[in-house]
Order: sequence, then C-alpha cells, then structure tokens
Amino acid sequence: MVRAAEAADPLVMDVTIIQLSNRDRAVLKAVAAGRCMVSGHSCSTLTIDGYCCADQFVGLRLVSAGLITAEGHSPALARLTESGRALLLAA
Repeated sequence: MVRAAEAADPLVMDVTIIQLSNRDRAVLKAVAAGRCMVSGHSCSTLTIDGYCCADQFVGLRLVSAGLITAEGHSPALARLTESGRALLLAA
C-alpha cells in the first residue's frame, strides 16, 4: 500500500510504503467491526474487546500510518480512515 501526503508543491509527493503484519491486519479488522477503543496521547493505547492489546505499539503504529483515527474524548471508538478501509479491501 502506498500513501501519498500532499507537499507544498502540488507536483511533489511524499510517498510512504506501509507494510502490515498479520497482527496489524487483524487489528484493522477488529477496528472495522467496532471492537476497539483508543486512549492516551496520540491514541497510543488500544483496547480490543475491553482488553489491552499485547502489542503496546500497534495503536500508535496504525494511527501514525494514517490507517485508524478516533474522534471525541478519550477513550474513544477507533475508526478506520479511508486509507485503512482501502487497505482492508485490497487484502
């Protein structure tokens, strides 16, 4: 999956290649099913079905990659971004 971020010059793109592990993909599926909450600074703490995720960095990793987000006060329901949805559909 390639995500392009807009640069100051519209003809120049910052391209990031996102490589997902099987765990990342499983967490994205759980987010899509509405089973995940995020809290903490930068949505860094992720819970699935009320339990903290064993991979303490997965929430921050997926937020930083632009694949999940959360709105409102912490803790909040994690939601897939457009990039996250597209990635799941492509898998």
